[in-house]
This record gives sequence, structure tokens and C-alpha cells, in this order.
Amino acid sequence: MEVDEAPGSEYLPKKKKQTSEEEKRRKNMPPGGLKKAVMRSGGGDAKPGEGDQVIFHCTIRTLDGVIVESTRLEHGGKGIPMRHVLGKSKMILGLLEGFPTMLKGEVAMFKMKPELHYGEVDCPVTAPEGFPSHDELHFEIELLDFFKAKVVSEDLGVIKQIIHEGCGWESPREPYEVKAWITAKTADGKLISTNSKEEPFFFTFGKAELPKGLEMGIGTMTWGEKAIVYVSSQYLTQSPFMPAVDGLEEILFEVELVHFIQVRDMLGDGRLIKRRIVDGKGDFPMDCPLHDSLLRVHYKGTLLNEEKTVFYDTRVDNNGEPLEFSSGEGLVPEGLEMCVRLMLPGEVAIVTCPPDYAYDKFARPANVPEDAYVQWEIELLGFEMPKGNRLFKEGKFELAKAKYEKVLREYNHVNPQDEEQGKIFSNSRNSLHLNVAACYQKMGENKKSIEACNKVLDANPAHVKALYRRGVAYMSAGDFDEARSDFNMMISVDKSSEPDATAALLKLKQMEQKAEKKAKKQFKGLFDKKPGEISGEPEEITSAKDEGQEDSNPSRDDVGTSSEAPPPPPPPVGVFSRIWPVGRRFFHALGVEKCTIL
Repeated sequence: MEVDEAPGSEYLPKKKKQTSEEEKRRKNMPPGGLKKAVMRSGGGDAKPGEGDQVIFHCTIRTLDGVIVESTRLEHGGKGIPMRHVLGKSKMILGLLEGFPTMLKGEVAMFKMKPELHYGEVDCPVTAPEGFPSHDELHFEIELLDFFKAKVVSEDLGVIKQIIHEGCGWESPREPYEVKAWITAKTADGKLISTNSKEEPFFFTFGKAELPKGLEMGIGTMTWGEKAIVYVSSQYLTQSPFMPAVDGLEEILFEVELVHFIQVRDMLGDGRLIKRRIVDGKGDFPMDCPLHDSLLRVHYKGTLLNEEKTVFYDTRVDNNGEPLEFSSGEGLVPEGLEMCVRLMLPGEVAIVTCPPDYAYDKFARPANVPEDAYVQWEIELLGFEMPKGNRLFKEGKFELAKAKYEKVLREYNHVNPQDEEQGKIFSNSRNSLHLNVAACYQKMGENKKSIEACNKVLDANPAHVKALYRRGVAYMSAGDFDEARSDFNMMISVDKSSEPDATAALLKLKQMEQKAEKKAKKQFKGLFDKKPGEISGEPEEITSAKDEGQEDSNPSRDDVGTSSEAPPPPPPPVGVFSRIWPVGRRFFHALGVEKCTIL
């Protein structure tokens, strides 16, 4: 087939943002290496761009019209169109440059020199066996369709095309229970399998009840979404939905995600399971009572025996009134509280609980036997976040610390299932660690306070509140250099913290000066005495608090379950632990490097 090559028909690619590898390949394009002739016009004005999946037929001919290779059935191919994702798929340079010039439905002939197809030096695509890589060739391309692709697997073996957007942000994951309409077709449109028209297909996510690639695609969908999931052969595993997959190179799954039930394995061992049966209001987990709160719930407790004996129901046994309790104070069984913390207001959940998280370690109702597995049906009516921490404000620091540590232990059983959840849980956990640090400071245990802060800073060295809290602990312990380092670090990582850090550095300077004055007074005349004489009795070094100086706290944080507790005033410390940092500099200034303090 001859190509009508009008003067100036060379395709000059439009300037766009390019990767360094693409730019390197383009620099090696010979002049006139790629020419295009439109054989049939396309429709619309949209053209493929980076991130789009293009679906096309391709027929390759020599310049004298001999067919080398084709996807079309009439030319010896399989009749299955090809798929590429622009910017992701490896492809010859001529197609990489040609696709962005085409319209949907267009048929074009591209004349390519060898450097534009498989004859390119270091071509990322291997030529078929016997392919004339060093010849100038014609590539006839029919662009069937293109769309923004959701790349599910990095090797492009699973691609999703969204037909209708869903609602919300949550997607099914192991071990959620899912209902979906599913139809399977070959790449050329032949129907392979479909579920009953009467009801959607029900499956448990993660139980291999669907082909692996299809489950991966559904795992990116939201409630009510309709999509086509393209699955290549390496992800077509046998399953109850499709027992036979041998010989299939690719399948297109048309999916409508009808419904899914959030199921959470609270302990990771299958013993404590929370199953959401009625959705609540708000976004999970941001609107859950993760922190200590005043909670109002209705619940019904059932023994997991043959009779399914109901042992308590707030609607019956509590005059229809809900149960009100404050989380974090051990007022309900641990398993129940762990699950309620991950509920939304209005949500109803079924919780299956083992005895060691139910009533083995809690006051057991008379009609609940030992070692009994129970089931709770829980409805979270609402909750109120406290404005401050009661135990901390009442000065019960040991009890407050124990409560924070208990919640931290519960967090060890929570497994965030995506990056957003992980960030929320991490922030909550950091707040709890810093509240523990505040309790230790109030109790005068600065070393343990520093250790609690380090649990935050080990994961995030630029955490401003942890730097401040640790700096105050170092300052209280008389480790002025370490404190100064933390306060300066605050300024370098977050300019908005500069007022707090500057106030802390000012107080640090005052404490250093005071300690130095005490040291000078302590050692005054020490070296004026004759050998063996002592320069008087040492004075007791008092803390700033003993001198009537208040411990100003530059931090504006309130103590509570959702923010860190404020630092305490520095407690009294021993004589030499306070005077030695400046005392050492004092001896050095006197030219005395070694001295025995009497």
C-alpha cells in the first residue's frame, strides 16, 4: 500500500513534560524518521495523553505491502487488540510519538525508519523472531479507544477503567464481605462467565473466591462504582467464580460493586472479629472515638452456644436506656471497648469475642459461664470528647499514665489497612506517648520522660511537640546542651514553633546563669586554702521552683486525650548534677583540668 506523503507531513511531537529516558530516546530520532498519513478520520477532539490506556489494532507491512505482523484476524492475527498505557508501557518510539496525535476511531499509517521501531539502539521492546528490524516499515494503527487508566499492578497485568464513579473513599479489603455484579468476557468481547441475574455474587475478600487480578481490581473500587478490570493471564488464577482459566491470555471483567461489609480482625488471629452491619455517619477512622470519650451504646450479649442464649440486652434489662461509660477506664470488657473505638456514630456492628477479651478478666454476669465465647450486637449512639484529662488535671499522674499506657497496648492490636489510616493511628499513638512523657515529668522521672519522647522521635525526628517535650525534660534534668539542641531543632524544622522555642531557650539561659552563679559561689575560695583545707560547707543547690520562680511553659498545648499534656516544672535535683556542667567550664577557665570535689 502506497502512502500519500505530502510535503511537511513529518510529525513533529508537541512539547510536553518528559521523563529523562524519553528525552534521551527523542534526541536520537533521525530527521524524517517518522511520517504520518491519516487513512480515516476519528471523532471528537480529545487525544491520548500520559496515563491513558490506548486500545488499538496494528498491522505492520513492508514498503511494498507485504504483511509482517498483524493483530487482525483477517491478516493472520488473533483478532485481539493490543493495550498500552502511555508513560507506563514499554513501546517502540514511533508509537510513543504517534498515539498523542490520534483521535478515537482514527486509522493512520505511520512510516517508520528502523530507529523508530525495533531497530532503535537499546530498544526497550524485544522484536519478534524473524522481524525485519533494520527495514523501513509501515505501521497501520486503528485507535479503538483510550481512557484514563488506574494501574492496579506495576507490571500492568491488572488495569482498571472507571465507567461510573462510586461514593465515599473506603474500598473492600481482607476480610471484608462483598457483593458485586460480575461479567467476564474475552478481549474480543465473547462472554465467558456471569453471576446469576437474580442476585449479586457474594464473596469474602482474601479467600481466593475470585481470580487474583479481579480481586485486586475490586480492592480499588468504592461503593456503587462501575468499572472494567483488564486482567492478564499471570493474574488469572482458578477460583469458584471461574474454575477454568487455561488458555486465556486476557479477560475483561465488567464489575458493579453493590455492597460490602467492613470486617476487621482486631487481634490478627481470627479470634476477635468486628463486622459492621449498618453504616454509621462520618469518615472512618477520623470520626471514630479513637481517644478516650464518654460513649453511649445499646448492646445485646449472646452466648455462642447452640441455643444462642441472650444474657444481657440494654433495651430489655436496662429499662430501654443505653449504657453510658468513659473509655479508657476499664468499665467494660476490653474486647467490647476496642471495637467501639473503631465505630462511627449510628453504626451497628456484630462482635465475636474470645473469653480472655470478654469476661475472663472482667466481672462476669451470672448467666455467662467461664471460658465462654460471646457475641455482642453493638449500636454506637454517640460520644463526647472530653475537654481535658480528668485524672491529669486532678494531679493523679500515676493513674493517668496507666490509662494512657493501656490505650497504647490496645493500639498494638489495631492494624491500619491503608496509608491514610496509618497516618491517623500514628498521630494518635504519638499523642499518647507524649502524654505519658508529661506524666513522667510531673512525677519527677525525667529519664523515663525522655524515653517516652524518643519513641516518637525515633520514627519522626522532626516531630516538634516531641522535641519540645524532650527539651523540657533535658532542661529539668540539668542537661542544658541537649535541651538547647532540641529547642534549636524545633525552629529549624518548623518556623511556626519559633515563639515557643525562643521562650524555652530564654528560660534555659536563665537556668544556666543561675546554676553558674551557684557553682561560682560554691567553689569560691576553694583554691585559696592551704592543701588539705576545705573551703567551708557546700551550699544546697535549690531548683528554680524553690527560689519562687514559676516554670513558664511556652507550649500552648492542652493536656487531653487528643493532644499532649503540658510539661511540669523542673523538680529539685542533686547538687553536682546541677552544678557540674558549669562547674566543669569553671575549672577549665581556672586552668585546672583535674580536680577532686570534696
